[in-house]
Amino acid sequence: MASITITDVSKTYPGAPAPSVTGINLSIRDGEFIVLVGPSGCGKSTLLRMVAGLEDISGGEVRIGDRVVNRLDPADRDIAMVFQNYALYPHMTVRENMAYGLKNRRTPKAEIETRVAEAARMLELGPYLDRKPRALSGGQRQRVAMGRAVVRQPSAFLFDEPLSNLDAKLRVTMRGEIRRLQKRLGTTALYVTHDQLEAMTLADRLVVLNGGRIEQVGAPLDIYHRPASTFVASFIGSPAMNLLDAGLEGARLRLGTSVIELGHLPAARGAVTLGIRAEDLTPAATGLPFRPDFIEELGAQRLVHGHIEGQPVVLALDPAVPVGSEMRLSVAAARLHLFDTTSGRRIATAARPGLAVTETA
Repeated sequence: MASITITDVSKTYPGAPAPSVTGINLSIRDGEFIVLVGPSGCGKSTLLRMVAGLEDISGGEVRIGDRVVNRLDPADRDIAMVFQNYALYPHMTVRENMAYGLKNRRTPKAEIETRVAEAARMLELGPYLDRKPRALSGGQRQRVAMGRAVVRQPSAFLFDEPLSNLDAKLRVTMRGEIRRLQKRLGTTALYVTHDQLEAMTLADRLVVLNGGRIEQVGAPLDIYHRPASTFVASFIGSPAMNLLDAGLEGARLRLGTSVIELGHLPAARGAVTLGIRAEDLTPAATGLPFRPDFIEELGAQRLVHGHIEGQPVVLALDPAVPVGSEMRLSVAAARLHLFDTTSGRRIATAARPGLAVTETA
């Protein structure tokens, strides 16, 4: 086990107009589970591959434990990778696939057998050890790929979107298996995904990437409740945070004909972007005017899509709450998020809870 330290790391491909990754600084503690999350093309897989040694580093430094590994081959970095496509040898049995890397390192035969048996027990692969990959389901193949990484007993696990090829139900099961396995082994893990739900449920800390840069780092719930920018607010959370055009008038926030009393003077004036989570809007006798358009029934929850003052909004409600053709919604001022309209960065607020929303002419 080991920590991973990434210092001022960048990557520029020949002929590219701009760096794919730039100015990345990240310290991963020994035994920590870090998830890199962001949309396609944000640089998360490139960063992971630089840590693994599969991509050259254009600038900066990567340390695994006490060693600078910039110039080390992947085999010398003491890491194990699990890929999206499993990367199993089709002509080998499960046992042979899991043992292959150890054989290449001239590990004693008795130790190989012990490690493979222990990994198979942890991953419930015992009945399949003599099967070949074509005789396994997708989830079983992914467990074999994980077993091959586990037997290495590496300093760090690197996961590159390992669940993307699985169906939705199996992804949920495999998420739990990966998290339980990492906690049991206590091995440092760096995990890449574009699925924000997967990221939220797995991570000790999230690293949200955007355009090759780190947008925010923090515990999943901290990022959910205090997004650093409109990008993070719109990417983390399902449904995404509602982002509305609004205006600050002293201690009042104007949204069309409606006014929200903030109870303090924010460090901003004029146009702002107002963020409201779908679950923080509550039906009330008075408040923001909401006109529903359509409803998504999700069983335990319903998402009501509509408009407030002409701007699109999603509302999360208990299925027992009635939805009318026109509604009023209240929101506590402490639940509001304000962002700069130009930079998209969060504006510091100190709103008091429980302040009412009123409508004005």
